[in-house]
Amino acid sequence: MRILVTGGAGYVGSTLVPALLEQGHRVRVLDNLRFGGHGLLPCCQNRFFELQKGDACDPKDVEKAIDGVDAIIHLAAIVGYPACKKEPQLAQAINVGSTRLLLEKRSKDQKVLFASTGSIYGSIPDYVCNENTPRAPITLYGETKAQAEQLVLDSGNGIAYRFATAFGVSNRMRLDLMPNDFTYQAVKNRNLIVYEGGFKRTFVHVRDMARSFIFALERWDEVKDDVYNVGHESMNFTKEDVARKIMEHVDYYLHFAEVGSDADQRNYEVSYEKIRAKGFETTIDLDRGIAELVQAAKLIEWSNPFSNV
Repeated sequence: MRILVTGGAGYVGSTLVPALLEQGHRVRVLDNLRFGGHGLLPCCQNRFFELQKGDACDPKDVEKAIDGVDAIIHLAAIVGYPACKKEPQLAQAINVGSTRLLLEKRSKDQKVLFASTGSIYGSIPDYVCNENTPRAPITLYGETKAQAEQLVLDSGNGIAYRFATAFGVSNRMRLDLMPNDFTYQAVKNRNLIVYEGGFKRTFVHVRDMARSFIFALERWDEVKDDVYNVGHESMNFTKEDVARKIMEHVDYYLHFAEVGSDADQRNYEVSYEKIRAKGFETTIDLDRGIAELVQAAKLIEWSNPFSNV
């Protein structure tokens, strides 16, 4: 299959693209390389890999990128609450605008797989969210993803995946994700302060995210024209749970702060029965993911030139 991956040099894309190539697919990546392209360097060894440096919001770049492909996996986005708050206009343009542009330019026989987020559920602590739970985003990130996924569903021949909070080691590493950040602080600083430790959310490993896209491509007729939560109930944890799991791998000082708050107020639990009924199960639990993150943290060097500690 010929597949376009927008944002393919990012955290999820740099895990997904090698997996698609290993399956024998021809993969084209459209990415502006805002965060560099080092995560895709190993893909250059594969003759079925193609990089198009460009902008998912530019009509000419999009027309060129979608030419001749069978499926479009749309990952290009400003991801997360802090990044969207920092650049709200860009977040709206990419998260919503690029999705609308792709749908306008693609032919109806080109499959569209959209990366949405569980953040659209907002803060609903009293019951378990499923795909029929009303969208109630409390951040610009959640709002833009909710708008974009509706565009995909209205357009037809597409699916939207509402992913749990991503974590794990990727070729294009991110340390702003909560389990990744907590683990890095524990390894490097040997201490961690946790605000609102009882807040709960659900997690999914980046490799399982990649697997979910391959699963959909292989069972398209069974899953198309619908939305799915992607994760597993066994991966619903509080922030305290995550911090204490890290203590099983790293000796560090953990402090739960009674004063102060996390700006990201998401607090919810999610059901993944719908995609499980289709045959998809996640494979990497929190313990294994954190063990890998501990090893990765030892490889990541970052120093503050103004610190003498």
